[in-house]
Amino acid sequence: MSETSAPRLYGRTFTRSDLVVIGLSVGLAAAAGITHAVPAGSVLPFVASAGAVAVLASLVGRSVEQLGDRFGPGATGALQSALGNLPELFIALFALKAGLITVVQSALIGSILGNLLLVMGLAFLVGGIKHGPQHLDSKRAREIAVLMVLSVGAMVVPSLAAQIHTPAESHEGALSVFVSVILLLLFAVTLPGSLKRGPADNKESEPPRWPLWLAVGLLAAASVAAAFVSDWFVAALQPAMQTLHISEAFAGLVVVAIAGNAIENVVGVQLAAQNRSEYAFSVIIQSPLQIALVLAPVLVILSSVFGFATLTLVFPPMLIAAVSIAVLMAVFITFDGESTWGEGAAMIALYGVIAAAFWWG
Repeated sequence: MSETSAPRLYGRTFTRSDLVVIGLSVGLAAAAGITHAVPAGSVLPFVASAGAVAVLASLVGRSVEQLGDRFGPGATGALQSALGNLPELFIALFALKAGLITVVQSALIGSILGNLLLVMGLAFLVGGIKHGPQHLDSKRAREIAVLMVLSVGAMVVPSLAAQIHTPAESHEGALSVFVSVILLLLFAVTLPGSLKRGPADNKESEPPRWPLWLAVGLLAAASVAAAFVSDWFVAALQPAMQTLHISEAFAGLVVVAIAGNAIENVVGVQLAAQNRSEYAFSVIIQSPLQIALVLAPVLVILSSVFGFATLTLVFPPMLIAAVSIAVLMAVFITFDGESTWGEGAAMIALYGVIAAAFWWG
């Protein structure tokens, strides 16, 4: 690696961006804790806690990357996907504890929509403008497309059963738990394959900069801090919605979803801008897959175990329609293993239309 492209190290361990992320994590987490006591009606606690959630998610991702590099790119990707959703898991659990079922359902669908349309669209747009048509691993794209359709399809089956008033309608809780178990089993079956195959990349991987104890320590600290900040985020969410006149559906679909995925979204677009299109696609698509295969099923089960507001996989019709359209468009565009800036612009436009439709609830 040339001197111009090599990251500047501080004490042979941290790059400048590492120090910025760690500093922002501490600062914003402290700010979220301090502003948590601000009287209701102010949006400052919400802004501080949302920023802290996003930056802590970045610190979790960096820690996992430094930890996972020791086990190969496949394991790194799996670890990043699983632990990178920790802030979203904490936010959803605290929201269910507060009875905000609409926010949680909208956030689950919003995370899938945000990654499939907004983030992938931005990656295709930026990469296409800078480098022209970009190529994806067509075989891998087809495999992911099948998994995406299957997992999201399984998520919406309980909703369809309720909407057309089948006999299963009166057993939506049991059906949701059964579907959740099936999705988790599907994840367990497909996990070994994802561990063997790392994302294709045209750039040599760097050896881990952080010693093992540091990677584990920062991961543990970031995870604990994310749990506290997520609680403050949910507590500040309701007053912020009332002050800004935002509906629960829009808050979950757009605000919560973007806050929980902010950093990995930026990473995906940066990779596409560097012409690392296959790696960018792998990073972006893993998040909605993990939400459908792991996060949503785990939340359904944990909501029953902990006695929170019961979460089922029966979503409102508009959410079903939105996620179905998003999956079909993403599959149609990526199935040929190539992306263009025009396709990216179309995906962003569709996301804007869907988000606008939820502004009023």
